[in-house]
Amino acid sequence: MSIGTPPGIAPDVARRAVEWWLDLQSGDITDSQRRAFECWRAEHADHDRAWRHIQSVSQRLQTLNESPAASAARAALTRPRSPARRAGVKTLVLLFFAGGTAWLARDQIAWRGWSADLRTGTGEQRNVTLADGTRLMLDTASAVDVRFSDTERRIVLLRGEIMVVTGHDDGPAPRPFVAQTAQGVSIPLGTRFSLRQEPSMTRLDVFEGAVKVEPARAPGASKVVHAGERMRFSATQIMPIEPASADTAAWTQGMLVASNMRLGDFLSELGRYRDGYLRCDPSIADFRLSGTFPLSDTDRVLKTLATTLPVEVEYVTRYWVTVKPAR
Repeated sequence: MSIGTPPGIAPDVARRAVEWWLDLQSGDITDSQRRAFECWRAEHADHDRAWRHIQSVSQRLQTLNESPAASAARAALTRPRSPARRAGVKTLVLLFFAGGTAWLARDQIAWRGWSADLRTGTGEQRNVTLADGTRLMLDTASAVDVRFSDTERRIVLLRGEIMVVTGHDDGPAPRPFVAQTAQGVSIPLGTRFSLRQEPSMTRLDVFEGAVKVEPARAPGASKVVHAGERMRFSATQIMPIEPASADTAAWTQGMLVASNMRLGDFLSELGRYRDGYLRCDPSIADFRLSGTFPLSDTDRVLKTLATTLPVEVEYVTRYWVTVKPAR
């Protein structure tokens, strides 16, 4: 069911509905203001439609699973006190109003691996050794199923990113090792590699040995990726091979390495390690930065940015942060 803006609702009506909603949520509304709201709602059918729609969005928020983003949204929506908070919350509500729960839907998808054999929360990393000696390291918000059988050793990356150092099967009939994602399978040939599940692609980086890639819906299409190479693939297509950077694996040491990286890309990557929403103002997204940053303290990293670049960090809440131009 879609809960985007109802057809025919003018933007100014949507904004006014949001303003009324914030006023009513504040708990400080007077009787005269409440009567004014009732008059506004009754004076035109579109006003009533807009109001009922925003109520449905609010109700949907209440029924979403208790993911960090859903909890953060509810916390922010019930405390619109200061002007800065109110402005941020208004933006948040307008996003919900215009696009339904698209932003939270992204977060819900990220939580689909809650029942996986192995998983990590946001900002968490985990090392695991499998029965065959294969070593896995799960990055932030990752989930993996382990499906070993008599004929193969298969792992399935459901979300996030993993580093894999393959073990050896010492049985009388060695079983192949297979790493599966939504887009296909990667068959390592004695190797160390990482897999990252992106929205519609898989990213493979090979650090030792080689990995054979077979897209899920491209019969006969395969490619061997060697040490020092990176490749992305979809379910139907293999992208050109690129050089792999050692910086890609810095997360296994708890670090994020930026080498002349766009600020927008840096914040997108940093945001994977913290709950809530980390936004980069488009006007500064092309700023460049270099350095090595600890993933264990993202707030400290944000504070460092404000001292090294002409930017400032605005906290509407702990979970709603914007990096914008310095005043």
